[in-house]
Order: sequence, then structure tokens, then C-alpha cells
Amino acid sequence: MKNIVLLDGAMGTMLNRRGLHKGPFPEEVNLTHPDQVTDVHRLYLEAGSGIIYACTFGVNGLKAAKSGYTVAQAVSAAVENARAACLSRPGSRVALDIGSLGELLEPYGELDAKRAGALFREVAEAGAGADLTVIETISDLKEALIALEAVKSVSDKPVFVTMTFAAGGRTLMGNTPAEVVRELSAAGADALGLNCSLGPREALPIARQIRDLSALPVIVKPNAGMPDPKTGLYRLGPDDFAELMLPMLELGVDYAGGCCGTEPGHIAALARLMGR
Repeated sequence: MKNIVLLDGAMGTMLNRRGLHKGPFPEEVNLTHPDQVTDVHRLYLEAGSGIIYACTFGVNGLKAAKSGYTVAQAVSAAVENARAACLSRPGSRVALDIGSLGELLEPYGELDAKRAGALFREVAEAGAGADLTVIETISDLKEALIALEAVKSVSDKPVFVTMTFAAGGRTLMGNTPAEVVRELSAAGADALGLNCSLGPREALPIARQIRDLSALPVIVKPNAGMPDPKTGLYRLGPDDFAELMLPMLELGVDYAGGCCGTEPGHIAALARLMGR
């Protein structure tokens, strides 16, 4: 097994368990409870993460407008909180985390490409202190491409992109792994892959397609299995998660971590599986 870089697990899952990360603008927690955010980052680093995602997933101008904070305030605080955690593990890196804008692009919605690009650029400019950017949990390839172009227009640091797929092997907007690999590679992504929606078992066929098609480094960050329909809780504990991740690691992926429902224990189990 090659030298896979370990990513972190879910930030929202951890903060929700502490009674935080709620409301119309959850990322204000970076300003209201910075020590709590830094502590979660530190737990992931202690578990073995080499790259941690700043708590900026839901930050954009549309959502910040519902709060008393600006994009610049939330993003800069998030990067500072992650940086503070990295002091405990020299060599670890901070990724600016950019998620979907939360509104459909034209013609399915009212958000036009120019406005979307401006919103993504605002986040990227505010997160200039991060080591790289990860655009994640995107189900519309068009939105991913707009975000990638926007980030690269203001930064020369690496930009990773991970899409979210349904069990049928397509994104919500119908994009196939082949389309994702082709378009994101051509647009200048530095690494690409999948995250969220599926557990390791369900994501494996999609990860295999991406690995077979991509000349770029590949990222896998699945959920802790599928959630229980009654409780909403994710089913896989750390050891079961790691066991189901093994076939994906053996594909030759370059970056691996967890998404919804995963905690530091899941990352630690992956680290043990890799002999670290």
C-alpha cells in the first residue's frame, strides 16, 4: 500500500455532539467557540490526519448574510483555528473547505454562473492563509467547475475537488465518474475524487472507476456507512469503517479520510490499518 495521505473526518458531527454548529450560519462557531473548533482539529491530528479541513464548508456570501458576520471574518477565524491545532503536529496542512452554495444554478434555479463565481472567489480570497483548497460535496459538475475556476483565479495553491455520488454511480445532476474526471482534469484540478452520500462499500465501484480513469491523485472520503432511516445515526464504528475502506485503499488512492458520521476514532483506525 503506497503512502496515502490521511485526511480528517467530519467536523459537523463532532461539533454537533458538543451542542455547537447549529443555526442558519453554523460556521459562526469559529468566532463564538474557537477553542472548541481547534480542539476537534487537534483530535484529528492526533488520530493521524496529515491534512485537516478548516471549518468553512458552509461559508459563502448568501449564508453569511443571515448572520452578523462577514465571509472574511468567518473564514479567517476558521483558518486561524486550524493553524493553532497544527502547532501540535509540525508538517500538517490546512485546507480551505468550500462546499456547495446551496442554491441551484440556472436553468434549474435562479443563480447565474457569474454570481456563483463571485461568491466562490470571495471565500477563496478570505482563505488565502490555507495551504490548499478543497471543493467538496458537490453534486453538479457545472458548479464544481465554476468553483474551481474561481479559486484558481485568485490562488496558485493546489485545488482538490470531490464530488458526491448516489449509489447508481451518478451525481444528483446526472454526472458520471467519466465526465467528472475528464472535465475537472481539463479545468486544472490538482486532485479529484468523491466524498459524502455513500459509505465505503457503496462508494467502492465509483472510486474504482475514478482511479481507473484519472491521471491525477485520487481522494476518497466516504461516510460512516449509510444512516439508520429511523435515528439518522451512521452505522459504522471505527474498526468496521476501516475494514470496509481497505479495498479502496488497495485501489491506489492518494488521499483518504471520512465524511458524515466519522470521528477521530475512524481516522485512527485507518492509521492503524496502514501501520502508522
